[in-house]
Amino acid sequence: MDLDRSSRSMATNRTKITSGLQKGDTRTAVIIYGSGQESIVSVFADVLGKPYRIADSFQGITSIEQELVLGISLASAKIDISSRNRGAVVAINAHCVNLGMPPDTYISAQCDYEFLYPETSFSRRDLARFISFTLGQINHHDSLMSKPRTYFISTTFPDVRAALPNIDILTVGADAVELRVDLLKEPLNDGRFAPIPSLSYVGEQVMLLRQRTELPIIFTTRCTQENGRFPMDNPDLYYDYLFRAIQWGVEYIDVELWLPEHIRRRLYEKRGSSRIMSAFHDFSGSFKWPSPQAETIFVESRKYADIVKMISIINDHNENFELEYFRSKIRSEYPGSPPLSAVNMGETGQFSRTLNKVFTPITHPLLPIIAAPGQMSAAEINAALSLLGQLPKKSIYGISSPFSRIATPYAPFYEKCFNELGLPHQFAVVERHLTGPNCVEALCNQKSFGGAYLSPPVSLTSLMHNSSFFAGLNNGLGPSLTEAARTIGMVDTIVVQSGSSSPPPSAPPMTPSGSHRGVDTSPNPGINNAEGLPPNSSLIFDNANWRGIVSTLTRDLAPSAYSGRAAVVLATNADDAASTMYALRALRIGKVYTVGFKIPPNLPRGLDVEPFNSLEGLQRARMVRDKASPFVIISALGPDKSNIVGMLVRAFGGSRGSSTQIRKVFLDLVDGPRKGDPSAVAEQSGFAAYGVADTTAFTTVETLRLLVGQNVPYSFVRLASGQGMF
Repeated sequence: MDLDRSSRSMATNRTKITSGLQKGDTRTAVIIYGSGQESIVSVFADVLGKPYRIADSFQGITSIEQELVLGISLASAKIDISSRNRGAVVAINAHCVNLGMPPDTYISAQCDYEFLYPETSFSRRDLARFISFTLGQINHHDSLMSKPRTYFISTTFPDVRAALPNIDILTVGADAVELRVDLLKEPLNDGRFAPIPSLSYVGEQVMLLRQRTELPIIFTTRCTQENGRFPMDNPDLYYDYLFRAIQWGVEYIDVELWLPEHIRRRLYEKRGSSRIMSAFHDFSGSFKWPSPQAETIFVESRKYADIVKMISIINDHNENFELEYFRSKIRSEYPGSPPLSAVNMGETGQFSRTLNKVFTPITHPLLPIIAAPGQMSAAEINAALSLLGQLPKKSIYGISSPFSRIATPYAPFYEKCFNELGLPHQFAVVERHLTGPNCVEALCNQKSFGGAYLSPPVSLTSLMHNSSFFAGLNNGLGPSLTEAARTIGMVDTIVVQSGSSSPPPSAPPMTPSGSHRGVDTSPNPGINNAEGLPPNSSLIFDNANWRGIVSTLTRDLAPSAYSGRAAVVLATNADDAASTMYALRALRIGKVYTVGFKIPPNLPRGLDVEPFNSLEGLQRARMVRDKASPFVIISALGPDKSNIVGMLVRAFGGSRGSSTQIRKVFLDLVDGPRKGDPSAVAEQSGFAAYGVADTTAFTTVETLRLLVGQNVPYSFVRLASGQGMF
């Protein structure tokens, strides 16, 4: 993992860790629970990694108690919730829908957030997502806005239950899911439908959708004038629904521009972690992009928005070019404004959908109706981009080693993804020779090279050793490194960076690529590098595996559950443990006990590392309590050492740290036949156990995002890959 002399000359411009993890709201969390639902408080506490106690009232609660989660019954909360110390307390109404809907209206109005859950099919992952987002510990928006393109799919079902069986397929290529609240149809007892779906019905729909997709949700109440069904005679009705969506922890709130300014301003000021999409739609056909009206609409929209959305129907193809001029003008004259999402509707306006890069609305053949005229699927947009020369066909590779056959089953999966997304790319698995980087060089030094993942990861030192091609990139500075690749020292993703494109969010600012060309010293069948990597392109070395580890560890727990805690990492060498150590640092782990390897000096910055060199050290770690007690154990030891892993898991099992309410975590990063199953031992010892399949799927999501700029949800990766992939 230490960089040699040749690799030190690379373009190592540093960027901060872009994990999206933040400390968030540190106020004391108070959970209001209904009759017979006291147990939900312990679940909240477990997800936050804290002990809990039941309180009688809000009186006297201060931020000093932030290391606890407090529970207050609904009846007690009504007495003094309005006079609580809002600077010290965040109040969350946890309402079980089986107790009846709507929740208590007074408590709903007084609390900061509201979590709806069913009694039988409770989703802990839904709760972890809700609490992590509302408390500001995760941030979807910044990472989405840094992508080259983003899309959202609009569910047009009258009941989202109809969409749930196909949601994994529907959301391939989408970065968010829009819930068209105005299109929902709430059945009444007399067989008719409510003219407006009630908040009770809408709340359950949000709950059901969030339980089945990890994508951010866009909450939309489209009015009748803008091709929707919500009446326009009572603007306050919009505030009631949109503010409740904020309380429910919905990530994006669509706020129409026609609403009175005081309503738009109030929603913006009270949006919490949610983001406001200011929406303007014109169906008259008279709106013109070059007009002063268009600029006035944008200026008014941006006042209370995190994203400005402007949609118009057109009659002439040239109006698409007028939109592009408007987009360019806004970018240059209002540089500090929110991102602009602007498209033209109708078949004539479809061209604009290929040019818009911020939250382009998409549809899918499985949807009952399209949400707006001219909407295209993600596959159709990608196909159009390919025909226009904006998405040229590239060769993307999975590079494996002779001793790792895990990459081979990836080929049909990637082909399936490319087909579902309508991408023109070709995918192939190539075996890397261990004698040098020549095979990787030959793949990268092609005109058609579109990127690669390396499984298993390859050390940065090994890739750069005696490689004149890599060393000659960027005018002799070498390939660019993300902070993750530079610190971890292991590369599992190689991304092609075109000189005319914006750099990916995890990459440092780019320098012009040099004209040095490598020579194919190890030819491979089907590889034609006669023309070499284009001179305006460079390569970015990245590491996606650490994000897969973070996503696995935070699937059922909030990131704050790990903050300041202790971990145990087992591996045979530092390279195998590097991504894990980096992930733990991103989660703000306090102390790491290591077993089986020596950590390099550059990696543990921000971590207190102590090796287990003796049984005495192990015994000391077992005796400590509170946050010093190991909370998470991560093993990268091979199957032949599963007995050692099981022994350590048993040693730290049973006790749950400072409180029996807090469940510890075990993550196994290896697969293969073994005598004993450490995950089974972990479950028996009171741990929540995760395996390599979870981490690999999350890593694949990140890898696809890096290589092709498209989002493929975790659920689809698990669905489409089958058991053979892992």
